[in-house]
Amino acid sequence: MKSLFLIVMALLAGSFSALNAHAEVVSEWVEYKQGDTVLEGYLAYDNAISGKRPGVLVVHEWKGVGPYVKRRAEQLARLGYIAFAADIYGKGVRPETNDEAAKVASLYKNDRKLMRARAAAGLEVLKNHKLTDTRRMAAIGYCFGGTTVLELARSGADIAGVVSFHGGLDTPTPPTPETARQIKAKVLALHGGDDPFVTAEHVAAFQDEMRKGGVDWQMVSYGGAVHSFTVPEAGDDSSKGAAYNEKADKRSWEAAKTFFAEIFR
Repeated sequence: MKSLFLIVMALLAGSFSALNAHAEVVSEWVEYKQGDTVLEGYLAYDNAISGKRPGVLVVHEWKGVGPYVKRRAEQLARLGYIAFAADIYGKGVRPETNDEAAKVASLYKNDRKLMRARAAAGLEVLKNHKLTDTRRMAAIGYCFGGTTVLELARSGADIAGVVSFHGGLDTPTPPTPETARQIKAKVLALHGGDDPFVTAEHVAAFQDEMRKGGVDWQMVSYGGAVHSFTVPEAGDDSSKGAAYNEKADKRSWEAAKTFFAEIFR
């Protein structure tokens, strides 16, 4: 009997291994356009899941589509979503230094119409994918990307929700109750409580905008966290104003997962 039991367990173990061997995150680079500009984003999904699933647009931090945002897209794929890391800058535009990134990012921060158009182009790619459940879509972004997804929401994009991780909260066009009412998405802003780049005035103005627009919004501030608190590559020196914070990273990711469970219910 013991030998039979061991044989059965071995067969079951082999079956589970075979199933796991087929479960993997599939990823690919996708070339697309916004106007005449060629863009290149990164798509990820789990091929062990059959049929359509919620879609999440992911917008990069200020250095463009790179290893960090690819990891985030793959994390979302492992949670059962189809994720598309949109390219706001353009194919091949990948700043290597902070100075270069600041110059490129400022082009879009100073032209929110273009920023919105680039985000909308990425959303369209995700929407048109055969695996995307278009009734359940959201967008998340990090730093520059957080600013971008908030602008996407302000444009009136027809999506369930947006999540900004340590993004800029300001918008150059003074919001009014009428413009804020264009926001259809639920909004979750995950903020470093000690972020020196997002002023108290920006926080207050954002909250006032959300209230006056009747938006379904939440904001979480993480004590001790500065800018870029989810990005390990930012280092650990908070005195520079941008640094990784493991607690805030884990807590904000859990907050985002809870938010998705609610809006995709």
